[in-house]
Amino acid sequence: MDSNLIYQFPPLLLGILIKRYKRFFADIELTTGEIITAHCPNTGPMTGVSTPGSLVQVSHNPSPTRKLAYTWEMIQVSDNEPTWVGINTNLPNRIVKLGLEAGTFPELSDYKKIKSEVVYGREKKSRIDFLLSGSKEKLPVYVEVKNTTWSHGRLAVFPDTVTTRGQKHLQELISILPTGRAVMLYFINRGDCDSFAPGDLVDPVYGKMLREAVSLGVEVLAYRFETKPEGIRYLGKANFIASMPELSVNSANCYR
Repeated sequence: MDSNLIYQFPPLLLGILIKRYKRFFADIELTTGEIITAHCPNTGPMTGVSTPGSLVQVSHNPSPTRKLAYTWEMIQVSDNEPTWVGINTNLPNRIVKLGLEAGTFPELSDYKKIKSEVVYGREKKSRIDFLLSGSKEKLPVYVEVKNTTWSHGRLAVFPDTVTTRGQKHLQELISILPTGRAVMLYFINRGDCDSFAPGDLVDPVYGKMLREAVSLGVEVLAYRFETKPEGIRYLGKANFIASMPELSVNSANCYR
């Protein structure tokens, strides 16, 4: 395994996306000419990353317990230069955990205990993705992870649709201040973006809430990852821009 990779993919198969439908299904033509139906592990609108005719990569895992033997892993886009974008939303949390354990992220290193899916919040009805603790003279760190694939040029944007769930997560993070550190970690699942902003264009409420949360002490860590067929590599921290730049009407329509 490449020592620079946080995560290594199994052998993948190249194909062309025919269509994505019913949220969980994607018809794909492999380079062999075979047309398959793959599981789409992404329930969101996948704005800009589900265009028919695009190159895609799928993994193959035949098993009697699976309805579909193929999983759609990534798609190639050309918003800037040809770039692979991760589709599998099951991976970001796994990769972040590997990075936390390896001390990959300077802002979140030096914590001895890493717990996943910990109950927290005002009513104890939410679960935080990661709770870091066990470091002397340091507050516990509550880390919420958001997969980010939508882009405007080299600016990564989240969300790409209205997200009441995401709004709730911001409220819950605010509630643990000042007894703990509250972190929104945006997992930029493409290597062509070097900045991050909230998606005011599609969810202005979320953008407003994120800026309010930051003013109260919630930290934004937008981390860049390069996704390629061989694996995923950490590229460093992206610049955080508090507001998404104004878009023209034509430009805005391209991203809806």
